[in-house]
This record gives sequence, C-alpha cells and structure tokens, in this order.
Amino acid sequence: MSTEYDVIIRNGTIYDGGGGSPYPGDVAILGERIAAMGRLQGDRGRVEVDARGLAVAPGFINMLSWACDSLIEDGLSQSDIHQGVTLEVMGESFSYGPLNEAMKEEMRQRQSDIRFEIAWTTLDEYLTYLAQRGVSCNVASFVGTGTLRTHVVGYEDRPATAEELKRMSALARAAMEDGAVGLASALIYVPDCFNRPEELVAMAKVVSEYGGLYISHLRSEGVGLLDGVDELIEAARQANVRAEIYHLKASGMRNWSKQGPAIEKIEAARAQGLAITADMYPYIASSTGLDVTMPPWVQEGGHKAWLERLKDPQVRQRVRREMNTFNDTWENGFLEARSPENILLVAFKNPALKPLTGKTVAQVAAMRGTSPEDTIMDLVVEDDSRVGAVYFSMSEENVRRQIGLSWVSFGSDEESLAPEGVFLLSNPHPRAYGTFARLLGKYVRGEKIIPLEEAVWRLTSLPAANLRLDQRGAVKPGYYADLAIFDPETIQDHATFKHPHQYASGMVHVFVNGVQVLRDGEHTGAKPGQVVRGPGWRGGKLLG
Repeated sequence: MSTEYDVIIRNGTIYDGGGGSPYPGDVAILGERIAAMGRLQGDRGRVEVDARGLAVAPGFINMLSWACDSLIEDGLSQSDIHQGVTLEVMGESFSYGPLNEAMKEEMRQRQSDIRFEIAWTTLDEYLTYLAQRGVSCNVASFVGTGTLRTHVVGYEDRPATAEELKRMSALARAAMEDGAVGLASALIYVPDCFNRPEELVAMAKVVSEYGGLYISHLRSEGVGLLDGVDELIEAARQANVRAEIYHLKASGMRNWSKQGPAIEKIEAARAQGLAITADMYPYIASSTGLDVTMPPWVQEGGHKAWLERLKDPQVRQRVRREMNTFNDTWENGFLEARSPENILLVAFKNPALKPLTGKTVAQVAAMRGTSPEDTIMDLVVEDDSRVGAVYFSMSEENVRRQIGLSWVSFGSDEESLAPEGVFLLSNPHPRAYGTFARLLGKYVRGEKIIPLEEAVWRLTSLPAANLRLDQRGAVKPGYYADLAIFDPETIQDHATFKHPHQYASGMVHVFVNGVQVLRDGEHTGAKPGQVVRGPGWRGGKLLG
C-alpha cells in the first residue's frame, strides 16, 4: 500500500547530522515534519525532488547572526538561504528585547539605511513580530547582557548595586521564560565591558536554571585572550552553566601564538567535565565598528557622550595617545590591525560619507591630509555612528587549526542580505554571503581539513544540541523538515572584500519547516520561518 506525502526527496546522499557516514536514500515530508526515510519506491509525493548527486543535510544553524534589522527590511534572508542556513540565532550582547522607552528612542535615533518602527518591547515580541511579518528562515535569540545592563544601569562604568543586579537577573529570567536560548555577552563593547565578572555569573546562574547557554565575546581576543578564556571558564564553573565562546580567534599578530594555549585551556576544562564550546567564521578579518580603536572611558555614558568628548581637543589628544599605546585594560583594535591600511571602512550612516565605502583608513587619511587617528575620530563624529569597519588581524594558520576542532560550530557574525536595494548602500564583510559555503568549498572539499560528514554535524546537530533545541538539527523522522540540499563538488563562496554582494553557489534546494524556499538555486519567495524558543520557554515546554 502506497503513502502520499507532500514532498519526497529522492536519490540523495543523506548526511543526517550525526557525523556518521552518509548513505543513499529518500526523505519524505508531510506538513512541516520529516515523515519517512529510506527507499520509498512505492510511495509518491505531491512534489518530487530528484537529489541524485546531491547531499541531503539538515538546514544549517547560524550561531551568530546579525540579521535583526535585515530580516525586517527583507524577510527572504537571501544570502544565508543561498548557503542552506535555516536558523538565525541572534542576540550577541545587544538583543532586541527587553527594551524600555529610552532604549527604543536610542534605537530609532541610531537607525541608518534600514528604518523601522519598534513595535515590540520583550524579546519574544520581537521574534514573533519577525515571524508574523514573514521570514524565510527560522529565528531564535539570546538575551544580551549589554541590553540588560543598559535597561537597568545605563552606560556608567561602575558596579551594579545589589538591587540593580536583582533587576537584571529578573529580566534575564523573564527572557528565558519567553524563549531566549540563553545569555550572551560581548565584553569589549560599552556598556557590556562595564559588567563585572560576578555580575555575569549572577545572570548566568539564572540561565542555568532553565538549561540555557551562556555565550560570550571574550573580554579580550588579543593581549588578554588567555585571561578572557579563564574568565569564561570560571563563569561556567561558578554558575554551573554550559558556555560557548563567540567567534574564537587570536587577534593581532603579536597574539597569534596565544591561540594554542587558549585551545589547551578550553580542552582542559572540557576534560574536567565543563561543557565549553566555541564557534567561528572562516576568515582572517573581523568586522565591527571604529569604537574598538578607542578606550572605553571615552565612550562611557553612551553614544552622544562619546561624540561630545571627541569634539574636545584635550580629550582627542588623550585618545590619540592611548590609540598608540598597547595596554592590558582594553582591546586596542587600532594597534592590533598593525596598520591603518588594514582597517577597511564598509558602512556609513551619513550619505555624504558613503563614497568612502570600500576605502581604508589610510586612504581616507591621505585624502583628507589628517592623521589616521584624527581621521577615525572625525569619521565617528561626522557619521554620528560607530562606522562599520573590517580589521585584517588574524592568522590563516589559526583559522585552519580551529576548523579542525570538533567542539567548534560556525556563525557569520553578519546580516542576511541581498545584492539589491538598501543593502547596496553599505559593504558587508564577505562572511554575510560566504561563511558556510566557504567552509564546505574551501576548507572541506579543497583543503580536506575535516570530512564533509563532520562539517555537516558541526553546522547542524552540534549547535542544535548546544542550544537544547527540540527536533531540529538532524534528518530524522519526526524532526522539522529544515533541509539543505547541495552539490558537494560545486558549493563555493564568491563574495570578496572588494565585491562582497555575491551569492554563494552550489546550494540547490532548501526547505524550512517543510516548505521549499530555494528551488534549483532560486529563491521561491516563501516565508515559512518560525520562532524557535529555548528550553526555558513557558516553564520548560519546548517549541519549534
């Protein structure tokens, strides 16, 4: 007796996400779930997909996504769907909830090319807002410690009072019950850098109660890398929480040799029973703002206070001096880049400055006849923003070494974009279009650092397990039908630093919750994405 399904994907090579050897077979979809697997010769699908010669894998999980604004502008999530990403995980330090009225107003003032009304207050309301507008991918988020601190303490560099810490922890608890997958910090940025270790531990203890993950951009990825790793491990130990390092790296040539000892510290902690993992993007350049070239004290009080200080000649003199001084109290992005030629300007808010997009700080300084330090300060003031920039500061050898680590998953640390419309007004880091395809094309097929079945596991089941997601991250009957179907022989990134707005190739079909969003390499326009909530949602019930 034959069975009729909505979709049958036939003749593919199944990489089920478990890390084992692939095997031939068919996959049947009914509704939003995988209904059957095997040789389904007697059955039929209302839609039949021939996957002969293609890998059939779980949809990829982007462990560090900044698609918060881009999905409001365009819910198609094109650059990531073209790479097989079916879940965007957001919230590094600054999550889009919980917000208060002052935070909403600040968000409105700092909007750039993408403009929108802030029609939500809690994190769950933001994610629900996205899903109701329509998105092609699934969405999830951490609650950010920077957001919690801004909500309660503001931008002051001081310890939180006992009452303030209690309020921050209560907000973290509410976010976990609203479905946050955990707690996220980014400890080089204001105001998150003002959070003391004991404050982070207190909030992480709350997250631990709900089975959530504590994930952190370390307090230092350069001269203080090893101390930053120690801080994360100690937080995991004290809070009894699983912990992950965002975009593991050793930044700055003088710090490249610290990567080995950092890995040894993590693996020693894992051997002791601590659940420590990491994620990464496969590039030697990072992307952030020009704020990382300046000391935290000049940014205390928030964005407006920072800009006002930069208009003071005496303050500028001190900032200029500290930008050229290595120290162990803050992460000096200016010196770690080694040269202003290694700082590429990619995103401006002010239309008058957009012609500078794609130029280096050195080039703009030469054009203006000003020093690189003054050029940076001037641009921040003129643009009324942190100014998006790419920093070439990492080692290819270290990138390859990290790809070989079985406890490392992957994230783009970027938006999900399209080479059209408002997105063309700025240049992203090429990782927005290439992170996952670059891993599979350059490092798996080309350099054979890890086998394809391991790469698929680390793109799917590993992060799903770290996030404690229910019925996601594997090709199994009963699981949500999030599927990435690609040609292992041709999948490849094409985005470059000079020309970043280029889709990857080789991803043939993508399904999200049983609905096809990519067909023969072309987006279908479908928006079946759902909110994926963490293990604390509504007292522990899981929801896909």
